[in-house]
Amino acid sequence: MTGDELQKLLEPTIERLGYELTDLEVRLGGKGGLVQLTIDKPEGIDLDDCSRVSEAVSALLDVEDPVPGNYNLEVSSPGSDRKLTKVEHFQRFEGKTLKVSTRFPIAGRRRFRGILKSSDNENIVVEVDGESHSLPLAMIDTARLVPE
Repeated sequence: MTGDELQKLLEPTIERLGYELTDLEVRLGGKGGLVQLTIDKPEGIDLDDCSRVSEAVSALLDVEDPVPGNYNLEVSSPGSDRKLTKVEHFQRFEGKTLKVSTRFPIAGRRRFRGILKSSDNENIVVEVDGESHSLPLAMIDTARLVPE
């Protein structure tokens, strides 16, 4: 099962509990693997939230068995240097400073650190040293908030 398929399986359960799945990482192989979920809600996340989601997701994974082999399940909050993975994340954090790495060079560079000026379904605009750079979402490898 791909990461996208696993996300589609888990998201409805997580959303019914009142949380957003902001990121999902799956690393399998060797002696054990890892399924790491990052969740959020407007009021923030605490340990009880992580436990609640962990119990529900663990039960679902036990029934559906979509992940082969042994793995550990981790549920955590996004933290202050949270990853931005969805259009809605970029829209929510317009005006904030972020670091972006692109898959291929854009304007001769792959790394951008600046203010997120705007975003839509196709691009984000990041202002770096007074110059605006339009970055296609499809070209973004990683994007993270810079803690203030």
